[in-house]
Amino acid sequence: MTDTFPRQYARTQRLTLGEPRNVVVSPDGRRVLFLRSAGGSDSMNSLWLFSVEHNSETCIADSRTLTTDTHSRDDSPEEKARRERAREGAAGIVSFSCDQDVDHAVFAVSGRLFICDMHDVREIVVAQPAAGLIYDPRISPDGKHIAYVRGNSLFVCDQAGNERCLAGESHNDVSWGVAEFVAAEEMNRHRGFWWSPTSDALAIERVDNSPITLITIADPAQPKASPQTRRYPFAGTANASTSLHLVDLFGATIPVVWNAHDYEYLASVQWNSFGLVISVMSRDQRLLDIRKVQCTTGETESLHVERDDQWVELVAGGPSLISENQVMWCGERNGARAVLVNNVAITPAHIQVRGIISATSEDVCFSGNTLDQPTMLHAWKAHIATNTLTQLTQGDGVFTVSVGGTTTVIRSATMQQRRSQTLVNSRHELTNNAEEPLLNVNVTFHRVGPRGICTAIVLPEHHDGSPLPVLFDPYGGPHAQRVMHSSLAFTAAQWFANQGFCVVIADGSGTPGRGSAWEREVHNDLATSVLNDQIAVLNSLGEIAPCADTSRVAIRGWSFGGYLAALAVLRAPQHFHAAIAGAPVTDWRLYDTFYTERYLGNPTLDDAPYEASSLLPDAKQLTRPLLIIHGLADDNVLAAHSLELSTALLHAGKPHEFLPLVGVTHMTPQEVVAENLLLHQLSFLRRSLVLG
Repeated sequence: MTDTFPRQYARTQRLTLGEPRNVVVSPDGRRVLFLRSAGGSDSMNSLWLFSVEHNSETCIADSRTLTTDTHSRDDSPEEKARRERAREGAAGIVSFSCDQDVDHAVFAVSGRLFICDMHDVREIVVAQPAAGLIYDPRISPDGKHIAYVRGNSLFVCDQAGNERCLAGESHNDVSWGVAEFVAAEEMNRHRGFWWSPTSDALAIERVDNSPITLITIADPAQPKASPQTRRYPFAGTANASTSLHLVDLFGATIPVVWNAHDYEYLASVQWNSFGLVISVMSRDQRLLDIRKVQCTTGETESLHVERDDQWVELVAGGPSLISENQVMWCGERNGARAVLVNNVAITPAHIQVRGIISATSEDVCFSGNTLDQPTMLHAWKAHIATNTLTQLTQGDGVFTVSVGGTTTVIRSATMQQRRSQTLVNSRHELTNNAEEPLLNVNVTFHRVGPRGICTAIVLPEHHDGSPLPVLFDPYGGPHAQRVMHSSLAFTAAQWFANQGFCVVIADGSGTPGRGSAWEREVHNDLATSVLNDQIAVLNSLGEIAPCADTSRVAIRGWSFGGYLAALAVLRAPQHFHAAIAGAPVTDWRLYDTFYTERYLGNPTLDDAPYEASSLLPDAKQLTRPLLIIHGLADDNVLAAHSLELSTALLHAGKPHEFLPLVGVTHMTPQEVVAENLLLHQLSFLRRSLVLG
């Protein structure tokens, strides 16, 4: 069978399989651990060791030898939920934890626990197999114990497998050691327990989900199967009740105390040799209280309260103590997000900080972009004492960094590279088994209009300049960028272009990298400025893409992009002539508390922003072809969104198409589904724009 790009794109999980990932560098800089599968079509990750001294790679844990059924996904419901929250589609070893010196690594495969000492790997057989499958194992800093979740309880064992339950309850709605839904889905906090630096205790999150609305997700294709019940925190409704507890290795527990009534979100936990620091957030997300925990009593003291009239943005990697009297976090200062030490910015106003990589009392390593180049991601080291910066990555592209000792590992993705490159100390390249795409990208970058909207134009590989119908392909919303200087970001768009389209991707209002004010333009309105920026780019196509035939314009998107696509044909049919809305949010009242209330507020206090941003009142205005696609097993953007829109369209007498995907979640990881979705969308576009 001849390979095609849609088949390759699906088979390789968007060309990601086979590349090095989850890089960890030992503190002495001698060892680099990472995950990698054997090929671009292989989803089974194994654990690899790169010796900096010997410039050699060794597979130290081959996942295919650790289970008899290499295609089995015999994971616990908690592990499946964790993977969905992390958008994890791979198998085998998908994450691992190391002790403080990176002498040992632990991981779980199919619910079984394994440990590796950099030479040999062995299974740790615990004493209570009936207690459930193991997931999210984390080794203590001294390497003597491993903590993990089984069912809804937190367990710990030694390297011999002697196990005890440290925290757990019989109530099905109560869990210990598991991040609640909104933390994992929206706060980028995927863990629920943290080791002390002295390895003698853990901070464990307790989550009581019983206040949250109970929903059911059924599989219509299997009417004999029982529906799945779960809790979903709709905007304006109750969140989970969360608390944090200090538990020693014998089970003695001390509750951590803060004003949970005013600060109901546990945003972050960082525990190092200088102390335990938590950050807690108010329901309206305008206050973030950074608090130091007194570990002998559980009492907390406020180190700083960060305030914002719209919302405080959470940034990965902080806040934390970097010395006995220095606290580091990120906040909005002088129009951009900055690294702050004791409330003093140590990064300049022309850099937007995107995440903390590592921090000491001497320097902070972070990722970010300059405001004049938002399509590129770099890494810097900020030197605290001298207030100077060292840029760790160079060139045009998207760069991520891992550091340890004198070793720096840099992953680069550029427009010139057909796949990513990972270099150790700028000399040794880690083998990349990912496939190269079966096409070449033809992309130009533009800053459009007085607002300088970052835009990419993707044309057919060998375009002769003739007129082309236009396909907008945005995400267009908060927390996600599509226009980046990486060829890998445009492979799917290039395939559509090769079918005879001028593909337009624009990062408008609310998207990252443009500074504080730009991100906050969507406050109280997720529709108006977002759509206006897409229209502004459309109106400028005569200048940046003369071949664009603006009498035939379609738009496609997924998730927020699906919302934007439907919004475009409902509110601007004079500009957009067909739309594909994949897993769209159609009524923001049906989306979760943390994300939605950040932008639109609490609907029980003011429903007007929700009404203004909803697609449902606009259903009667549909005059253009609209294809709605939704996975019926989606527990993030529930299928109810598309079903309600389809119902509203039907009641208004508006023809449309609806493609339900049985058994498919928000990720659409299934190979056949992913391939045929591209083909089906192409067919719809050709029919709707009357193309040959």
